[in-house]
Amino acid sequence: MARIAGVDIPDKKRGEIALTYIYGIGRSNAQKILKKAGIDVNIHVEKWNDDQVSKIRSIISDNFKIEGELRSETQMSIKRLMDIGCYRGIRHRAGLPVRGQRTRTNARTRRGKKKTVANKKKATK
Repeated sequence: MARIAGVDIPDKKRGEIALTYIYGIGRSNAQKILKKAGIDVNIHVEKWNDDQVSKIRSIISDNFKIEGELRSETQMSIKRLMDIGCYRGIRHRAGLPVRGQRTRTNARTRRGKKKTVANKKKATK
């Protein structure tokens, strides 16, 4: 099992797919990395030699923001929005959808499990 950027890459998968296990690297970036390293995207990770793995490591560390650094940058961006009190920051603070989705129905992922509110009973005359 190859270890790149503190993540164990699965051996039994193609290189293109295996690199996506690293936070911040998707399919297109994985293809670019492998092309730059001169490795075929269809070769499984278990067939990579040490030279190829080190080449991939150096390409990733030089050109991409990944894992902890990327997560902390994302959190800092959200914190900045919350601190300046803009609309998006307020939505983040309230735990509501940020990008204009409706909340009357749906939005269960952001709002959490349903809390049923009982109706007031009508007074009898």
